[in-house]
Amino acid sequence: MATAARAASCTPAACAVLVIPILVLIMAGQVRVAEALSIGVNYGQIANNLPSPSRVSWLLRSLKISKVKLFDADPHVLRAFLGTGVEFVVGIGNEAVPAMASPAAAESWLQLHVVPHLRAGARITCITVGNEVFKGNDTALQASLLPAMRSVHQALGALGLQGRVNVTTAHSLDIMGVSYPPSAGAFHPSAAPHLQPFLAFLSAARAPFLINCYPYFAYKDDPARVPLEYVLFQPNAGVVDPRTRLVYDNMLYAQVDAVYAAIQAMGHTDIDVKVSETGWPSRGDPDEAGATPENAGTYIGNLLRRIEMKQGTPLRPQAPIDVYVFALFNENLKPGPASERNYGLFYPDGTPVYNVGLRGYLPPMASHGAATQVIHWFLLIATASVVFALS
Repeated sequence: MATAARAASCTPAACAVLVIPILVLIMAGQVRVAEALSIGVNYGQIANNLPSPSRVSWLLRSLKISKVKLFDADPHVLRAFLGTGVEFVVGIGNEAVPAMASPAAAESWLQLHVVPHLRAGARITCITVGNEVFKGNDTALQASLLPAMRSVHQALGALGLQGRVNVTTAHSLDIMGVSYPPSAGAFHPSAAPHLQPFLAFLSAARAPFLINCYPYFAYKDDPARVPLEYVLFQPNAGVVDPRTRLVYDNMLYAQVDAVYAAIQAMGHTDIDVKVSETGWPSRGDPDEAGATPENAGTYIGNLLRRIEMKQGTPLRPQAPIDVYVFALFNENLKPGPASERNYGLFYPDGTPVYNVGLRGYLPPMASHGAATQVIHWFLLIATASVVFALS
């Protein structure tokens, strides 16, 4: 990755000099290229120093990451990834949710933000209507969520896109009233009246329930009582659910199974739970215990290993857990404590914040001519080497 950092300021010719030896090594079979990763990544952009979407496209392809979640439907990002095969989740912001209750407004939004990109070849598979709507006290927003989701779903049907693009929303774990033991999982009483019809909608639409899970928060709030090993996927004695006798060796899986239990308590067993956000900050304020690059690297590294093992939770061991890591880059304009600006896997220049084995390439800003051609051939040969290795 040091090469990637140097290349960020090199000329096209110099960039070619840096990359060509890598190509030679790959062709000689001396460099092992990882197969496509099963993990997704959240691509937030609350910053003023991030690389352009076209450069990010090269980075993610070199990392073999094929699932990206946006918090909007940024046309610059979607255009930059055309022809890459990367699968996108796009979002409708909370501020626009009430308006989406109108079927006409929902269809207009789709015609503007989704349909042109699908026609151009983008892979948009999911739309999130709002984000963590039930975390605050905006009752009007909460009341408009399901009507907005229904309108978007109906508009997709009118456009012939139902079954190709699903509709859901992402929840904070604060939506849970009870999360321990996992088998006793239950939604918070204030959210429950909204969730019964919401779950019926997800079941009928065959859409997933998205949950944002951060074991870091539990550790930060009570580091004396929450074992660090338990939240970091490190060896530990585990926690036994007294009802099911299932053993949990990490908090993330316990949180996911608590959500499954809460959904089941409302009468649904046919809804998949996906982790739409999880991560660990590499830096925080003095009162943010555990926010270090070492802990962040341990959390993400161990999570990656479990995902690549296609591991399920104790309640659903045969169903590999589906996770989107938060986040791709550190975002320097995010408000709040220091940790909020330090969840990234990468710094804006493409260097890793910590080492978890992800080796990518962020091309130089002037990525034209010889540099672009060299990078293009690098990716083609890297992909071909994966196919050869797996055949």
